[in-house]
Amino acid sequence: MSDFLIKSTITLFVLLAVYYLFLEKEKTHVFNRFYLLFSLVFSMVIPFITIEVIQEIAQPAVNPGNIQILQGTAVILEETNYLAIGLWSLYAVVTLVLAIRFISNIIKISSKMKSNTAIAYKNAKLVLVPEKTLPHTFLNTIFINKTEYNNREIEAELYTHELTHVTQKHTLDILFIELLKTVFWFNPIFIFYKKAIQLNHEFLADEKVVISYNNVPYYQSLLLSKANENQTFYLASNLNYLITKKRLLMMTKTTSKTEALLKKAMLIPVVTALLFLLCTKVVAQETNVKKETTPVKPGNLFKTYYDKTTFKIKDEKGKITSEKKHNELTPLEKRAIPSILSKQKKLPTNEELLATLSKGAPEVIEIDTFNSENQFVQKGENEVYNTAGITEKPDFPGGISEFYKFVGNNFKTPEQPNLKGKIYITFIVEKDGSLSDIKNIRDIGFGTGEEAIRVLKICPKWIPGKMNGVPVRVMYSLPITIQSGKA
Repeated sequence: MSDFLIKSTITLFVLLAVYYLFLEKEKTHVFNRFYLLFSLVFSMVIPFITIEVIQEIAQPAVNPGNIQILQGTAVILEETNYLAIGLWSLYAVVTLVLAIRFISNIIKISSKMKSNTAIAYKNAKLVLVPEKTLPHTFLNTIFINKTEYNNREIEAELYTHELTHVTQKHTLDILFIELLKTVFWFNPIFIFYKKAIQLNHEFLADEKVVISYNNVPYYQSLLLSKANENQTFYLASNLNYLITKKRLLMMTKTTSKTEALLKKAMLIPVVTALLFLLCTKVVAQETNVKKETTPVKPGNLFKTYYDKTTFKIKDEKGKITSEKKHNELTPLEKRAIPSILSKQKKLPTNEELLATLSKGAPEVIEIDTFNSENQFVQKGENEVYNTAGITEKPDFPGGISEFYKFVGNNFKTPEQPNLKGKIYITFIVEKDGSLSDIKNIRDIGFGTGEEAIRVLKICPKWIPGKMNGVPVRVMYSLPITIQSGKA
């Protein structure tokens, strides 16, 4: 939510500043109207736009025999944020009051339309009201004083002015900005947008009168004579809205087509810059730099090696729950398979690997993931957290295997011979997906714990865990096994 508010407010501010600096004083009223409406819509949409820019980062190839990322565990951290509850409650109360006010004003206008005499007038409807009032417009209805209408005291210029509001549907703009003000009442920038929109409506109506009657001095004098009747109509277009120097000067102003075109074209780089600054997301794409070595990695040869092997999966009680082929195994189950290279201190040469594979794999292999030393931290070494109650566990973008790959690619193994052992790291996946409270529970020295913490601090954001659809803080434990390939 905070990301939405920040991006939308920045967009609203920049586009409104551009309007005041370059467009308000120009006689491009039709364009200005749609520019202001576009600014409102664009600011609501831009937080949901993401433009991914792929940046390739070279990473040295990692020897898979040196580091092994084990299955992590998670536990929910429940907390009650009373400040957030209070703020949301305040927001709900104020929004409800403003919504009731908005609906109440529409009902009052509708009631006034039904309870007074209505007369068809061109493409609009005149409603004659008994109280003293200046002409004002709501949708296709013009409200005027009954006595002045009967005595023909309302000037033709005023009818033309209000008919312009009707034909150009200015009320819809006002209703739209009022709805936004009701929802985002805490953001004062919408007040300035409403003022800009209403003043632009008056520019449009004044322009129509000047073109129709071609008597600017008389029309200016007429408006000034009405200026002392300072009436405010919440949802209507008002005849004497902001009768200021700006409005009077605009009637005699001219703007060249070239100047207008240049200022309109200037908006393209402004919108482009906003998209680039607020919507661009750099996505790191790692490219491995392969090292030339004499030994070869088993690679996909394991698939051939285990091609005719049936794997029987056991549960925590030792009962066989399923039978699978090698390509059907999960990453966790594959790591529990006794490796054909587990007893070797270094990767084999081509000849050694082919000789091992030629012997063939066993026809049946039983996998006990729950008792495997390589899968979970044993009691007494580090507690295994209970994940019960989490409806959606936290996940890394692209899946947990991508997280293991990220750690493996970024973890720098110390240059120590015969280094082996386990590192236990815990961290909290926050509600926004960031990692916090990263702790080294146990390591094997030589800076291995600090290195694991460093890697997690540069880790991209996770998809947060959820409890019944609501993001919550979740603790995750990460065991890392170091198996040095050095003699």
